[in-house]
Amino acid sequence: MERKHPNLVKIGKRIRDLRKAKKFSQEDLAAEAQLGRAYYGRIERGEQNLSIQTLIRIALTLQVELGKLLPSLRELKMPPPSQNSSR
Repeated sequence: MERKHPNLVKIGKRIRDLRKAKKFSQEDLAAEAQLGRAYYGRIERGEQNLSIQTLIRIALTLQVELGKLLPSLRELKMPPPSQNSSR
């Protein structure tokens, strides 16, 4: 099994904390954001890389600024190079 990247784990935790503060169940938030429940669960567990469009869907559903979903820059680590990188 592939290890979870710490950045994704931190983002997932922030999203989970905001979801709980707004009193959404995972199922309700996923449905309102038009995301699959299993896919959304992987996001919260830090197992799923997600697009900016997905982050926007979640932020709009939670009615929070997009930046609230992201940890500060000093909390993040450099991601590994992508496999299709030409560097």
